[in-house]
Amino acid sequence: MMRSDRRSFLRLFPLAAAAQALPALAVGEDAAPRGAPAEGLLVEAERFDDKGGWAVDAQFTHTMGAPFLLAHGLGRPVADAKTRIVLPEAGEWHIWVRTRDWAREWTQAAPGRFQVELDGEPLPATLGTRSRDWAWQKAGSHRLAAGAHTLALHDLTGFDGRCDALFLTREPNPSLPNDLTGLDAFRRRLGAIVPPRGTERFDLVVAGAGIAGICAAISAARLGLRVALVNDREILGGCNSSEIRVHLGGHLFVGPYPKLGAVVAEIGPARGGNAAPADRYEDARKMAAVRAEPNITLLAPYRLTAAEAADGAIRAVTVRHTETGAERRLAAPRFVDATGDGTLGALAGADFRYGRESRAETKERRAPETADRQVMGASIQWYSEKCPEAEGAFPDVEWGLPFDEQTCERVTMGEWEWETGMAWDQIADAERIRDYGLAVVYGNWNFLKNRAANRAAFAKRRLGWVAFLAGKRESRRLMGDVVLTANDIAARRAFPDACCCTSWTIDLHFPDPANAKRFRMPFKSVAIHTRFGGPWPIPYRCLYSRNIANLFMAGRDISVTHVALGTVRVMRTCGMMGEVVGMAAALCARHDLSPRGVYEHRLDDLKALMAQGVGTGKPQPPQRYNMGG
Repeated sequence: MMRSDRRSFLRLFPLAAAAQALPALAVGEDAAPRGAPAEGLLVEAERFDDKGGWAVDAQFTHTMGAPFLLAHGLGRPVADAKTRIVLPEAGEWHIWVRTRDWAREWTQAAPGRFQVELDGEPLPATLGTRSRDWAWQKAGSHRLAAGAHTLALHDLTGFDGRCDALFLTREPNPSLPNDLTGLDAFRRRLGAIVPPRGTERFDLVVAGAGIAGICAAISAARLGLRVALVNDREILGGCNSSEIRVHLGGHLFVGPYPKLGAVVAEIGPARGGNAAPADRYEDARKMAAVRAEPNITLLAPYRLTAAEAADGAIRAVTVRHTETGAERRLAAPRFVDATGDGTLGALAGADFRYGRESRAETKERRAPETADRQVMGASIQWYSEKCPEAEGAFPDVEWGLPFDEQTCERVTMGEWEWETGMAWDQIADAERIRDYGLAVVYGNWNFLKNRAANRAAFAKRRLGWVAFLAGKRESRRLMGDVVLTANDIAARRAFPDACCCTSWTIDLHFPDPANAKRFRMPFKSVAIHTRFGGPWPIPYRCLYSRNIANLFMAGRDISVTHVALGTVRVMRTCGMMGEVVGMAAALCARHDLSPRGVYEHRLDDLKALMAQGVGTGKPQPPQRYNMGG
């Protein structure tokens, strides 16, 4: 469970391992045969001029190589994505598409089918039908004139067909890469990845713009630092965004520093609720707060792809635009990992853990007897909406997870408890976990609409929203000078560097026993709460890395045990961590210190900043929901 050896990490980020090669992914029966190195025109799907109803999905770049387009139509085919290309010469052109059959683990029905149209005419192959893994599938061949042509992705099902890239070549037997290192080199050679032109310098780089990252950036910026805030999506807020739709949790303004939480109050929605309509999450409020800070340079959508570290410190990071492929190199004396997955820390070689510690190691009553890799899962939330019966039809699919009268969930929405992937790797298996969640939702809804004895009760409802971004709870935890345990919290242990407070119960999620009996991979969870008697301050030493000298953490990837994560992981608490980290970063800059140096030499100064706070002082709408504890 200790992951400081980094071996599994290097399998996901080969560029961080001196171009360590991966085995080729499985290929479909129409996969490109080996032959001469491929030369031709590479068209990245996420770069299409008009994406139509297809959505850009960048969350699995670390495992499959790039962002891709997703036809997330909830069973209704989405509008075509279209783009213009220019061919340099006339002749026979062969068109290959990198795609996958996302549900092949559960069915042979290939739900995500689509076609490529060339100049308005469909090519012969139906795509997304051959391989469980990402692979090149041939769409067809065509004799074409030199000059301009149009390409389109034509969705056939509305069930999450996906396209990474198209490759047009004169070569009948091209050798197309499928391993991550080969794909990266291929894309660079054909101009799909544009290297940085130079180095941009900041006082602080914050990776991740969920609630923790936003608060860290705003706090540091208000204290005078020039901050780069990096996020792999255009919408900010992480789980508290309209893309994932989880409401904030925990108390603000409690404990020894009651002004902590002011920034969370400025960006947090006034209304609570999970899996609610998009406007409930007030994306524009978060964006406006970031845009209002002249010291923040927002880089969204940019994905963190590499970190340069030497002598136990990060020197620079590389980020890549998720649609254009343009890279930027960002250098700073200090960095914040607010990615949730501990991505920056892992790229830089920080010590981290994954999974549950043993009871013998931590002495925690709720720890398992034997250490393992089980974690809290990821939720795919969804809801249905009322509609005229004529508009409520849903395809009677054969490929969704099978349900019957005993196993179906007779509900019209699913929120946090629709949680899965606890036994899988939330980083390496992230796409598989998300796709299983989709298969569950579609399979259950299909049964309710088309086969249930009481299907008339659902006749005037249709799927209104299903998340395609998973709401994660746990993955890597980066190790700091203090590894907080549940026993520290329960005993109310007094730490000299106490800072922001956790107020949630120790809330751990487990597979729902009834659901686990019925399904090999459970998709429902239960939450077991342990109360500890109110707000309790987290040590500052949990908020920086113990072996990367200039790395802070804020959010669910801080230095705690699995059991202790059950209380610190809720978003209001994570946001206050970000406020503290921003203050500490300002002290580092002012006195030329490391994060550890703040604890060793300027702890009183940090306490003074926490007492003062960094809020604007303007009244904010109260957040009277989901405080717990």
